[in-house]
Amino acid sequence: MMKRIFLAAFALAAIVAPAFAQQNIDPNELAVSVANKSAPVLCAEKDNVALEFTSPAVRSLRIQAVHPAYIGMIQTDRYAPDFSSCDMTTDPAFHADNSRRVTFFETPDMWLTGYTFPSFWRPANTPVRVGDHVENGLHLVQLWVRYRERPEEVLVFYPPDGYWRARPLTFGDMRWTAYGSSFLIGPVETQGRPIVDLKSIDFDPRTKTFTLQFARGGSAKIRVNAIESSGISLEVSYSGAMPGNLPFAAMRSMYVTEFNADVSRVAWRTKGGEGWGESPILPWKGGDVTELWAGRVTPSNHNLSAPDMVFGKFSDKPGK
Repeated sequence: MMKRIFLAAFALAAIVAPAFAQQNIDPNELAVSVANKSAPVLCAEKDNVALEFTSPAVRSLRIQAVHPAYIGMIQTDRYAPDFSSCDMTTDPAFHADNSRRVTFFETPDMWLTGYTFPSFWRPANTPVRVGDHVENGLHLVQLWVRYRERPEEVLVFYPPDGYWRARPLTFGDMRWTAYGSSFLIGPVETQGRPIVDLKSIDFDPRTKTFTLQFARGGSAKIRVNAIESSGISLEVSYSGAMPGNLPFAAMRSMYVTEFNADVSRVAWRTKGGEGWGESPILPWKGGDVTELWAGRVTPSNHNLSAPDMVFGKFSDKPGK
């Protein structure tokens, strides 16, 4: 019965959700290749879902985090980590000199804060700059906005490995929603696990734009285009093709079972296709797509309120 209720909610929400995800279909839209490198695991704290986006022609795209279709039906969420069936003893750890918190800038409506933790899996060597304020050694940086007279964290990134997470403003009367899937922007390579090696990160509060300089050369810009209760939209543009035809973006998430997952299904459009394809996440073969959705349509024990992710508006033209 519960599954039928959630599927009915999905069908109803699908009438509204695509309006945020895709406005107009461009007949000249670019198709990119998506490789599904996901693999089954027992540990719920390992990012076993791995989608990699590749195209030598792409120069811009749109990434959206949107509330799941059943968001209005959630009464209680669970976000505590689940380390059952996990063995983290061999994970690398680099220790910091001291833990700290810094604020780069602050206005009544938006602020950016950074943190150094006691340890992280990679060395923290990437400088983060806002105007004349430069910080080194940060493990995590958060973008906050004020919404309904309270703080809302809407975007977080990890300078040492290039991972990002986005979250829409809270839905309805909810006080909080969870982060879920991560994404990477830039030449994705494997150094123990998939990363983007960043040379530096700059943020312009006036335009809400992050500029990424890559250690392998080239750069990208991530502009926060919209922050709404229906979703958050990021416009990404690149200075050129990725070196060695490396993926220009990737999505990482977790799936153990249908009832213990941050992502369990994928849907996609193809160039000139008459409809959407749909599949469970693990057996999907990947392919050429013009738009891709990754999320859930049934409830999960883990991060039930975490957003779905939408990748699209791929173009061979630089973003605005």
